[in-house]
Parts: sequence; structure tokens; C-alpha cells
Amino acid sequence: MNKMDSPASVFELWLLTGKAQHSIMLVRQREIRKYPIPIHHSHILYTIQALGSKATLFEVAKEVERAVHVISRQAVILEGEGLIKRIRISPSSKLLRLELTKKGFDVIKVAKDSKSIATIFSCLSKEEREQLESISKKLLIQSKNYTSLEF
Repeated sequence: MNKMDSPASVFELWLLTGKAQHSIMLVRQREIRKYPIPIHHSHILYTIQALGSKATLFEVAKEVERAVHVISRQAVILEGEGLIKRIRISPSSKLLRLELTKKGFDVIKVAKDSKSIATIFSCLSKEEREQLESISKKLLIQSKNYTSLEF
């Protein structure tokens, strides 16, 4: 069996996964460059839309796997750009609910209508996409369950 026929090492798979993800993100960023919003902000907007009335800083942070202070800073930026509104849950509360503005909904529409992502993933059959989803979920669960660092 030559090197091309042998299974990739775990390290090679990790590198390949990272390269694929990075390459897809670059293509996506070029596709939406006419809209003044970075990819990670569109992800936050999409998450706010998906959570609806449950979109608090904490819930968005949990969903996108970022610290609350990171989402808080990004929410300030998004609000400054007119994409979201930060609304106090009650007048005396420090808790904020996040809500998309019309401009935010327009950006989400553009993000969902991605031709680049559809084209890239079109090289996979339905079965392969399902396998990729299953494998990605397993890796995500395993990485979250990994708590000991042995170096």
C-alpha cells in the first residue's frame, strides 16, 4: 500500500479539516464582501434570528460557543451598524434581549442565499452530506467531552 492509498494520520485529518474549513470561509467572505459584515457577525445575526425571543447575550454566547463578554462587544458593534437592537428584559434588569432590525434581517437573507456554500457542498451526494454531518457532530461532541489535557 503506497502513501496515497493509506488512511491519513489523525494529524493529517485535523490539518485537512482545518484547511477545508478555512478555504470555505474565505470563499464565503469573498461572496459577501459587498456587504460590510464579517462572517462571524452574520453567524451571530443568524443565531439571534433562530433564538427569537430567547436571544439573550448568554443564549447567543452559548449557541456560538463564545464568552458572553465577546458577544456583548460584538452586539455593541452590530447595534452601532443598525443590525440589531439591545433591549432590556425589564426596566430594572441588566439582562439584555437581542433583536434583529430590518437591516439585520436583510443581511440574514443575503447570508442564507449563499451560492458559494451550495456550490461547494454540491460535490457531495445527499448521503455524503449526511455522513459529514454525523461525523462533524461526533467530533464536536468528543471535543466537548475532552476535559483532560495531557501534554
